[in-house]
Amino acid sequence: MFEKFRNERRLGRLERKIDLIMAHLGIPNPDGVIDYTGIDELVRRGKKAHAIKLYRDQDPLASLIEAKDAVEARGQSS
Repeated sequence: MFEKFRNERRLGRLERKIDLIMAHLGIPNPDGVIDYTGIDELVRRGKKAHAIKLYRDQDPLASLIEAKDAVEARGQSS
């Protein structure tokens, strides 16, 4: 029982350290939430390439294919 709590505390400390390292290096948080408002508007206006760029601006770790797939999925759901 105590081992579980000790592991949870260790994990929490490690996560805080990683967050500090990422902040120091200027690495964006990969858990960030994408704001689709602007992306949806660009898709509606037929500016898919701009929408993909905006997606990648919000999620710099996303590959071009991932961003394209995400934007296309938003276009199909509209």
